[in-house]
Amino acid sequence: MPATATQIAQALIRCRSVTPEDGGALELVRGLLASAGFETWPVAFASPGSPEIGNLYARLGTGAPRLAFAGHTDVVPPGDAAKWRHGPFEAVIEDGKLFGRGACDMKGGLAASLAAAINFAARGPFKGAISFLVTGDEEGPAIDGTAKLLAWALARGERFDHCILGEPTSVTTLGDTMKIGRRGSLTGRLTLLGKQGHVAYPHLAGNPIRALAPILDALHAPLDAGTADFDASNLEVVSVDVGNPASNVIPGEARLVFNVRFNDSWTPEALSAEIERRVAGAASAQAYDLRFDPCNATAFLTPRGAFTDLLGDAVFEVTGRRPKLSTSGGTSDARFINGACPVVELGLVGRSMHGIDECAAVADIEALAKVYERAMATYFGGGATLG
Repeated sequence: MPATATQIAQALIRCRSVTPEDGGALELVRGLLASAGFETWPVAFASPGSPEIGNLYARLGTGAPRLAFAGHTDVVPPGDAAKWRHGPFEAVIEDGKLFGRGACDMKGGLAASLAAAINFAARGPFKGAISFLVTGDEEGPAIDGTAKLLAWALARGERFDHCILGEPTSVTTLGDTMKIGRRGSLTGRLTLLGKQGHVAYPHLAGNPIRALAPILDALHAPLDAGTADFDASNLEVVSVDVGNPASNVIPGEARLVFNVRFNDSWTPEALSAEIERRVAGAASAQAYDLRFDPCNATAFLTPRGAFTDLLGDAVFEVTGRRPKLSTSGGTSDARFINGACPVVELGLVGRSMHGIDECAAVADIEALAKVYERAMATYFGGGATLG
């Protein structure tokens, strides 16, 4: 008898796959899919100064319609294991909840998609193809994961019509929210350049901290009022540092780090130019150096239509509720996938993700598998007409 979604989730949680370690998680996924008739291709990538990262591509069937599931097996560190109710990698079920690192983000969601696809494939032949894009590098730098795996698959001639990503999108109850887009993310680093000196002789020094207030005001001024599908863009200064342990020294530099979560009214280039304009206007005669980290997360939107309706109907059929379509939250690997095909994120309740005692309701894991299976039944029954 095939393993249940919960049993698969337990097995995955017991793999200590804290980025960049795999802990056997990808081989577990590969084995499950291979046993169900999927062709599987383990693929590893590496970048200078980084360890090799494992990824997995799998496919069952050929031709259109082509539905992909995407996900990641890596998890964030558990923190102090002694503070957990149960060991973070023991996958204990208590009071109807599965505890463990990755239970909701996102081994539970990945397990639901695996169980659903395996059960659907067991029904018999279908027209089209089901694919899996699974990475071990989502919680880390995300350099050697989905972006490279997707490029590798496309270079081989693989194609995708739609994708479901099982990140934990639900807010309070399963299926109350689906993500149809994400804001972009841009990080900037501003250094105010002064002159170090003795506090008793300020005329011989130049204190860069004096320029902070107007610059902070300029950075925090509203960027926009939001758009039809996105909240207003938001800039947050996350670090201010002068590196000065002495109380009698005027520092020579003041360093700021800020991050902007921006909507679809901006490109990274236009946003960088606007921030540069604001800093220049507020800095007056203050010397500074402003740089931006490379941006691999631009705002994107999957249009409402047949595919989002199909997934919403599947949620309703299983849970009795209609999901809200949202673009809130942080970045995800959907930012890489959206260039290849429309992608929607639909997963478990994420309240405990990255926290102590991360958990997911067993009933939710099994219900999510049913949602995915219902979606596949509809998709491959008439998926070729989807826009």
